[in-house]
Amino acid sequence: MKKIIVILSITIFLLSACGNKYEGDISIPVEPFTFTNQNGESFDSSELEGKFWVADMIFTNCETVCPPMTSNLVRLQNKLDNEGLDVEIVSFTVDPENDTPELLKQYVEDRGGHFDNWNLLTGYEFDEIKEFAVKSFKAIVEKDPESDQFIHVTRFYLVSPEGNAIMRYDGTQAAEMDDIVADIKKMN
Repeated sequence: MKKIIVILSITIFLLSACGNKYEGDISIPVEPFTFTNQNGESFDSSELEGKFWVADMIFTNCETVCPPMTSNLVRLQNKLDNEGLDVEIVSFTVDPENDTPELLKQYVEDRGGHFDNWNLLTGYEFDEIKEFAVKSFKAIVEKDPESDQFIHVTRFYLVSPEGNAIMRYDGTQAAEMDDIVADIKKMN
């Protein structure tokens, strides 16, 4: 009996070591991707390996949530810079047909962001980003049948150095940017 308990204890210990190093309120593996960034360059998910990164979904013609979300990402970028944290930001457009690299770049520049650690991605079909959002973030992306707008998630996702989406934040709330920084500092 003692031998069985020892074997079970060792097995449980070994299995627990196989889990994710970083724990959060979710654990969703982000699908590998290669898209085009705001400089017209290929950007591959492998460039994010070993780093924390924050993901969101926007489009430049957005009339509602995208402007405050993008302004909040600029706030987050400033906080990360001030804390000396090496964290990437990745924004995926949900309107790849219209959002060119130049438009995406101008969109963030107009809000005071910089591109040292921020990539805005396009260069895919709408159906591809729709599927990517569901698989990687369990998020919905749809065309609004009544307008030229898109329906998309307003969350920011913290992705671990292992490539798993592990935390969700309300991207429309400026106070949540402090929570993102605090969570990264706890896990670093």
